[in-house]
Amino acid sequence: MMTSAQIRTAFLDFFKSKGHHIVPSAPMVVKNDPTLMFTNAGMNQFKDIFLGNSPAKYPRIANTQKCLRVSGKHNDLEEVGIDTYHHTMFEMLGNWSFGDYFKKDAIAWSWELLTEVYKLSKDRLYVTVFEGDSKENLAFDQESFDHWKKVLPEDRILRGNKKDNFWEMGATGPCGPCTEIHIDLRSDEERKKVDGKTLVNESHPQVIEVWNNVFMEFNRKADGSLDKLPAQHVDTGMGFERLCMAMQGKTSNYDTDVFQPMIQFIALNSGVKYGAAEKTDIAMRVMSDHIRAIALAISDGQLPSNNKAGYVIRRILRRAVRYGFTFLNLKEPFMNKLVPILAEQFKDVFPELKAQQDFVIRVITEEELGFLRTLDTGIKKFDEYKGKSVDGKFAFELFDTFGFPIDLTQLMARERDMEVDMTGFNKCLDEQKERSRAAAVVDTDDWVIVKEGEEVEFIGYDETEGEAEILRYRKVKAKNKEQFQLVLNRTPFYAESGGQIGDTGYIEANGEKTSITDTQKENNLIIHYVDKLPKDVSATFVAKINTSRRKQISNNHSATHLLHSALKQVLGAHVNQKGSLVNEAQTRFDFSHFAKVSDEEIQKIEKIVNEKIRENILLDERRNVPVQQAMDMGAMALFGEKYGEFVRVITFDPNYSIELCGGTHVKATGQIGQIKVVSESAVAAGVRRIEAITADKADSYFEEQQLQLNSIKELLKNPKDLVQRIQGLLDENTALQEQINVFVNEKTQVIKKELIGKIKSVNGINFLAEKVELPTADALKNLSFELKNQIDNLFFLAGAEIDGKAMLSLIVSDNLVKDKNLNATNIIRELSKEIQGGGGGQPFYATAGGKNPAGLSKALEMAGSFIK
Repeated sequence: MMTSAQIRTAFLDFFKSKGHHIVPSAPMVVKNDPTLMFTNAGMNQFKDIFLGNSPAKYPRIANTQKCLRVSGKHNDLEEVGIDTYHHTMFEMLGNWSFGDYFKKDAIAWSWELLTEVYKLSKDRLYVTVFEGDSKENLAFDQESFDHWKKVLPEDRILRGNKKDNFWEMGATGPCGPCTEIHIDLRSDEERKKVDGKTLVNESHPQVIEVWNNVFMEFNRKADGSLDKLPAQHVDTGMGFERLCMAMQGKTSNYDTDVFQPMIQFIALNSGVKYGAAEKTDIAMRVMSDHIRAIALAISDGQLPSNNKAGYVIRRILRRAVRYGFTFLNLKEPFMNKLVPILAEQFKDVFPELKAQQDFVIRVITEEELGFLRTLDTGIKKFDEYKGKSVDGKFAFELFDTFGFPIDLTQLMARERDMEVDMTGFNKCLDEQKERSRAAAVVDTDDWVIVKEGEEVEFIGYDETEGEAEILRYRKVKAKNKEQFQLVLNRTPFYAESGGQIGDTGYIEANGEKTSITDTQKENNLIIHYVDKLPKDVSATFVAKINTSRRKQISNNHSATHLLHSALKQVLGAHVNQKGSLVNEAQTRFDFSHFAKVSDEEIQKIEKIVNEKIRENILLDERRNVPVQQAMDMGAMALFGEKYGEFVRVITFDPNYSIELCGGTHVKATGQIGQIKVVSESAVAAGVRRIEAITADKADSYFEEQQLQLNSIKELLKNPKDLVQRIQGLLDENTALQEQINVFVNEKTQVIKKELIGKIKSVNGINFLAEKVELPTADALKNLSFELKNQIDNLFFLAGAEIDGKAMLSLIVSDNLVKDKNLNATNIIRELSKEIQGGGGGQPFYATAGGKNPAGLSKALEMAGSFIK
């Protein structure tokens, strides 16, 4: 039996023997493509070729691509792990032809590989071909049918509809018919009972699609019409995990050697045998699947966060942790322990994970700790919930704020004989999805071609202006703002990438200036944004960037390179870039490091960088360097970036800073002037952020600091030792504050004595609601707790006006919380409406602040209604 590693190698070797160039996987995290957050198919990295934006370097290509899907047909995250053959992260084995071979060879090689190399049983294989679509005026795919007839009987060649057998990249773009290969993995006994062809594309767990051959023949336009492509392409994708299931004689992807090492590790450490129960099996499948998506995304540079792609990774991780917590009793961080197994498994195919193993483990561990704390808080919140059923809005709050999947809320509700209002929950969920969808909608028209046949030339490394013509344009509308995108044949405008923002400027022709408000990359196409089209789009323009802005950006980008090397020198070789933003105002640099960078370390870093700036090191820029040669030079490459065969190398002293970089830079470091780090903070587990300014911005910073210092000296009568004088003032202030605290405490004791005499017994409760004169919220809190410790069965609401604002403090004896179902948080929220504010806290103690002190009396009057 072939191992999964041997199966992968056999695929690549087979297509190499057929003249295909083997390329590495692109990062799973997508950059420079507004339509995608993650690579979800093997063809993503070749979109530019299919769209005609870039020429194909090789007519035939093959690879294995790491992909991630968490939505769409059969890919709802909440379903992964329930069945046996869908995943979040999966490998897609693929071969491509760019205007070279077509249906005949693609079909023949598919059959040859599956039946002669992999030795899969021919009588278990079925294929589908496109049946045609009269509405689209698309004919039956007779050509594919005829090629399959050479190796298969006609009753095993099935006709598929447009949904299953016509593949489209998106709402617009290249598309075409496809032919799928399915395999029937059922036992011979089951196959005799039910013909396999009746189960194809019917979601049967053992009758599954393993390979899809897409034949790109058309281009879908924005108006829905189809145009024939000038060149025909082949795009195929074979699910690696499903192929391993078929090859290793299993009926579940999770039973293969792709997943079993992790599943058995989970079973060993949880003390639960895989196969013992459905719920625990699902938990192990979820964990073994999800760690692949999480670890590979982090190694590609995507950290868990609350936004966009980061939120997806956080959601996947939290789902896995929750399954381990709920069904396997894993109450401590555990997912991180799976990373070494995975890194070893992928070391020869996705080596970036092994290279960053310690970093990935640290990030996942910290993320798990944070979520376990959140989970504990959410469970306590659920335990405090009062009601006969769980309100849909509350269930959604648990889902959205605390990461509780709805099935966990339902599970906890059932344990208390409660039902969850699923209608209300789904309403909240749909509203959230609609808000997200509406925010993301971009209406894009078809390109209007002005001039055919030219490639785009970027001249911005050498020139800041030049003659240009518009090749094409289109209208886009997002968030009710209408703009136009232009593609120029020659452009000095740098498009946002590699952390550096895009250039601005203008194009001019016939006395008319059109402002370029931004420059972006869509895949590898340089897109210029304008608010209105030039009157004559066919004119020859002068394209000119904002040079002063570019100069500031270049200062900051070159400073970032110097900073990166200095960080490695001071903090250690483990420092690697994890993100950056370079604009005209600052450089923001995220890097791997597991402790706060001390003031002393920042001083050392600044000193090194400023020394390199004063050395006025000349830029050594080399273009079109073979990537291996660049690595041999010692160039720093960034994890998660996709590099071509030829790269640009930026060097400031070969013994100090050599990086692969496509950004703009100073001609010599002296232009940067100086650098000043203005902030250092944590971004995520194991990732720190430094923000720094250079040149004029740094000069202004020091000038401002000097002005402030002079003002302070003047206020303090220009003492000889400024530090000693300020320290003396601080000591004096501390002594005065201590005296104030003594006075406040004495006043509190007097007030407390008066209040005790005002307590009334209402329904067995010692009730008091009074306005008091105390200067701070802390004093109010101390008073409340002192009374609670002295008086049993206490319900005490205090009101005070502090610094012109209203303050309420409510404390309730613990036995009243338990026996009388009194909840200070719920009560204070109601009372806070009278002071035009809000509040919260715990069941036994809560506070509220508001802007309406006049409402205190009404709030105090209302307090008695809560104990009757």
